[in-house]
Amino acid sequence: MSDDPLSSRRAHEEDYFRKKDLELIEKARERAKIETQLRELGEQVGITDPVVSRELADLGFTPDTVKLLPLMPVLEVAWAEGGVTDAERKMVIELARTRGIEAGGPADVQLAEWLDRRPDESVFRRANRLISALFATETRLKLTPDDIIKSSEAIAEASGGLFGIRRVSSDERATLDRIAKEIKSRQK
Repeated sequence: MSDDPLSSRRAHEEDYFRKKDLELIEKARERAKIETQLRELGEQVGITDPVVSRELADLGFTPDTVKLLPLMPVLEVAWAEGGVTDAERKMVIELARTRGIEAGGPADVQLAEWLDRRPDESVFRRANRLISALFATETRLKLTPDDIIKSSEAIAEASGGLFGIRRVSSDERATLDRIAKEIKSRQK
């Protein structure tokens, strides 16, 4: 009977369809997992728009790291002159701690990476656009655009000046002006 071509073919077909069913089930599970992660990500900042959640995820944010979103303008200013000084690094980390980012946690690890390696320019642009969009809705950012701008200005002043006189470089000033314009662009 094992030499019966019809039985053998039927067995191969059953095996093929069983594998396809398992693949479809796995894909459905993966989609459900992604949907759950996106929903959790949105809940962290108080949004329900899946498009915004997807964009946050595309930028690399997770429910554990999305607390870093309001710090993106601050990081951008810190990188405005091509590198992050020790004073800027210290201030960024202190600001992160006030935002609930715990030492050694996933958000802290991500922040350290961004302080060591500058994120791509497009990450800053998209993050600022998302921040602006979030300010136009009810969110859990617990910050205002002015709070972010003031923190960014403090970072710019952190390592500037001669003899302790704090000055902001032209690169930092241009970055600050652009950030203020981007973040306030959707304010009511």
